[in-house]
Amino acid sequence: MIDFTPFLMNEAQSTQIVKQLALAEGFDFCGISKAEFLEEEAPRLENWLKSEKHGAMQYMEGHFDKRLDPTKLVPGTKSVITLLYNHYPKQPLPVNDNYHIAKYAYGQDYHQVIKIKLRNLLDGLRKELGDIEGRAFVDSAPIMERAWAQRSGLGWVGKNSLLLNKSMGSFFFIAELLVDLELEPDGPTADYCGTCTRCIDACPTNAIDPYQVDASKCISYFTIELKEAIPDEFKGKFENWIFGCDICQDVCPWNRFAKPHSEKEFVPITDLFEMSRKDWEVLDEDAYRRIFKGSPVKRAKYSGIKRNIEFVKGQ
Repeated sequence: MIDFTPFLMNEAQSTQIVKQLALAEGFDFCGISKAEFLEEEAPRLENWLKSEKHGAMQYMEGHFDKRLDPTKLVPGTKSVITLLYNHYPKQPLPVNDNYHIAKYAYGQDYHQVIKIKLRNLLDGLRKELGDIEGRAFVDSAPIMERAWAQRSGLGWVGKNSLLLNKSMGSFFFIAELLVDLELEPDGPTADYCGTCTRCIDACPTNAIDPYQVDASKCISYFTIELKEAIPDEFKGKFENWIFGCDICQDVCPWNRFAKPHSEKEFVPITDLFEMSRKDWEVLDEDAYRRIFKGSPVKRAKYSGIKRNIEFVKGQ
């Protein structure tokens, strides 16, 4: 790494260092935005909440201003650094005679894995650029991460409401660093969904409107976020998903460009390759704790997984 003198560093040079260090830490893409109020997102978020499309996720109603303005979340923030980290598996889990879990949950909890990388990146930036202040986030704060990723040129928000990247599809995690450093912002990319409606057509619960998902109808919401009973009206529509759902991603044409990740922490838990539908159904709490130690699946808790299996069973 070139040893630039901090007081001689301009925005372009600082930005180059940020992106070099991000790639060296294993992130697939890095984009920069100026930290400011997300004016276009404000009415969309307000209407989504007023329409109660967030379901029982009451936490979505809080920190409205902070969601839209990173300078209120972290005072002094000047730039939003957005990063993508691939989680597409080399080998999918068996699908025949089996229940399904989302690909992002095949291995260890991404929060811990990526948070360490973000801290390493921030430490590296301080060594190269001086005493900067910043905070790291990965799906752990009221941040409109897809909006920032789109602003930073990392992709566009597709009709399934997920960020789509022309080079790698949508199977990745989004993370942010909010820093008090002036950087050179990237520009947004165009929308390449075109007339395609595969995600909308494939959703078995009709949760997707163009560019917006009604979480209160989404399989991922039901199997992870919802704590009470799943509404009977959705019986027979889960297509064997018991934790999360990848349907709208699996059918997306842009995911033909998805490439297997190289993160050892995301390698599928070995037991999952050997589990059949019957194994899931007789899973006891001790086995659940052993198999899914450190896994995102722990978020649903044992009672939640058993509830999901009972709901899907026999479909």
